[in-house]
Formats: sequence, C-alpha cells, structure tokens
Amino acid sequence: MATLPIDRVADVLKQLFFDARTHRHWQAREVTDDALRAIYEAVKVAPTSTNCSPGRFVFVKSKAAKSRLVACLSPHDAESARGAPVTVIVAQDLRFYDKLPKLFPECDLVENFEGHHHLIAETAFRNSTLQGAYLIMASRALGFDCGTISGFDRPRLDAEFFPDGLWTANFLVNLGYGDERKLLPRLPRLSFDEACRVI
Repeated sequence: MATLPIDRVADVLKQLFFDARTHRHWQAREVTDDALRAIYEAVKVAPTSTNCSPGRFVFVKSKAAKSRLVACLSPHDAESARGAPVTVIVAQDLRFYDKLPKLFPECDLVENFEGHHHLIAETAFRNSTLQGAYLIMASRALGFDCGTISGFDRPRLDAEFFPDGLWTANFLVNLGYGDERKLLPRLPRLSFDEACRVI
C-alpha cells in the first residue's frame, strides 16, 4: 500500500477523528440505499478474528420500522433516533460459525464453536463490536455523521426485530448528516499518560 503524503494523512485523521463528532440532531437529508451498500462494502473487508464476521446490520429507514425501534429506546435516545435518516442496529449472529467454511476455508473451525456457548458469545460480541466501529469509520469516510446509542431495551428490541433468536442487538448507530449548529463543546478525553502504558 502506498504511503499517503503527510498533509493527506492529517486530512484523513481530521475527517475520521479530530473533526468528527457524535451527533444527536439531524438534517432532513436522505441517506440512499446505495450509500448504505457502499458503507457495508468497506466494513466487510475490515479484519475480524479468523474472518468470522459475526456482525449483522439492520438499516432502519421506514417510518413503520423506525416506530417499532423507537418504542425500544430510552426517551433521550428515542428523540435522536426519530430524527435520524437511518438508525443501524449493529447485531451479532450467534450462528456466525456456520459461515466459516466459506469465510475461512483453510481449515474446519465449525467444531471449535459448536456447543461452546461462552466462546460463541464472546467471539460474536467482540468482533461485531469491531465491525460496528468499522461502520462508523466507513460512514465518516464517506461524508456521513454518526451517533451511537446504548440506551435501549435489548430483550424487547431482539423480540421485535430478531424473534428467531439467532441475531441479537449489540448497539445502535444513528446515521445521516448532523446538524452542527446543535453540537455541544467536545467533552474532555484522557491523556496518553492517563490511559496508556508502554512496557
């Protein structure tokens, strides 16, 4: 891979991290299905352990589906989700290992997971969380804003959207074009010395 010029690296980091913000208020601008496909095309090539790819993504756009979703959210988060063009349910497939013969054909890993519920849950959660983070980065790279949601009733949401019990929600991401006029000042972050160790 070619190394980017230093000024281009700075621009990329600004777009993905330093200038990007978590949005709660949204402009009334559509996010097309083609844009959602473009986001996923980037997400799917990012790394997961043994390429297990347990993340599943439900893009909630229609008024009817959004109404079902909002009923599962805390009041504070419901308001933001209601205004977002798209809310993504970042879910995890608890039978992700059934697809390992396709995704990791070098060896048979299915039996490593079959019946090992703790390993299944831990692997699905860890890697779907990674894939949700990749979705945020891909969305920002394509010019969209995001806002994460953890304030929801997961059993209720799962019953509403995943009644077969094979997928389960991890977290939610509002997606669209944020209203920058309503942003609050950025909150503090921990310094390197507070959060890191070099050993």
